[in-house]
Amino acid sequence: MTATTAQAGAALLAAAETGHTAEVERLIREGVDLEARDPQGRTALLLAVAGNHVVAAKALLAAGASPNTQAANRDTPWLLAGASGRTEIVAAMLPLKPDLSLRNRYGGNALIPACERAHVETVKLLLTSGIDVNHVNDLGWTCLLEIVILGDGGPRHREVTRMVLAAGADPNLADRDGIMPLAHARAKGQDAIAAAIEVAGGRMKR
Repeated sequence: MTATTAQAGAALLAAAETGHTAEVERLIREGVDLEARDPQGRTALLLAVAGNHVVAAKALLAAGASPNTQAANRDTPWLLAGASGRTEIVAAMLPLKPDLSLRNRYGGNALIPACERAHVETVKLLLTSGIDVNHVNDLGWTCLLEIVILGDGGPRHREVTRMVLAAGADPNLADRDGIMPLAHARAKGQDAIAAAIEVAGGRMKR
């Protein structure tokens, strides 16, 4: 890599991180390496996603930037967009068919943290991607378990519960201790979520 190439890559990373779309577009036209990385292994697209710089991210995607390039912390643009509720960016990535087999540092897919944080519109889009609604992360939790265990039981968490159950989330996939989603919901006083799980066939015990 020449000094000029390295400098161009660094300039692209800086422009993407700050949302300087005109500079991003200029560098793209000049043929800069779209997969240039910073010391943490982050690409320009990942930095644009992190900053929610939608226009810059779309420009990078249109130019061929990969939604699958994994940073040192295992984030990819796709995984981070889902986790952060970057709905517009997720929508722009869907036609590119992101690699759904890649996992974040917790062993999860994009859906699990999106559900935990109740990013309703993002979850709606993720569910159209063919993503595994019953994937179990390294903590032993599915998206449904994360909604109940880490959520607040409010309207948005109730909505994503309904959505994932309708999409085929298994209401009886227990955590590592054998505690079912319904039992967690009852223990936390999340009555509306518990009712939805029960209607979907959820049980208190195996």
